[in-house]
Amino acid sequence: MAAYAKKSEDSTGVIQMIDMLIKEMTLENQEMEMNEKDGQAEYEEFIADAAEKRLVDSKSLTEKTSAKAEGALRLQADTKEHQAKTVESMNNGKLIMDLHADCDWNMQNYDVRKQAREGEVDSLKKAKAVLSGADYSFLQVSAETRMLKVKREA
Repeated sequence: MAAYAKKSEDSTGVIQMIDMLIKEMTLENQEMEMNEKDGQAEYEEFIADAAEKRLVDSKSLTEKTSAKAEGALRLQADTKEHQAKTVESMNNGKLIMDLHADCDWNMQNYDVRKQAREGEVDSLKKAKAVLSGADYSFLQVSAETRMLKVKREA
């Protein structure tokens, strides 16, 4: 029986090793299944996050495209307004130059125009007097006397 006992001890060791291998394989399979489940959950979460990010990015792109289009329209309107204001400014500058030239001419010719007005006023007074019945046909007044008379009145 000693031989039989030895054989059973030898077989028990092998069976125990096979049982240990089976347990290890079972544990490894369970661990791999758990890892697979975790990996699958992470993958699904990643896919959901990616889909959400694509949606947000799509909305952002739409908003940015809309803002760009609005900016382009505003730029176009502002450019037209700028051109109109520039033309208006140039026209105002030309008007100011014309008015300044008129003022300069009036200031340069002030004395001549004043004498012409005084002469016109004097002529109108004489014409009124003639129409009223006065006779100036025999009256000769020198230019110097008229000038003195004008200076005294002023």
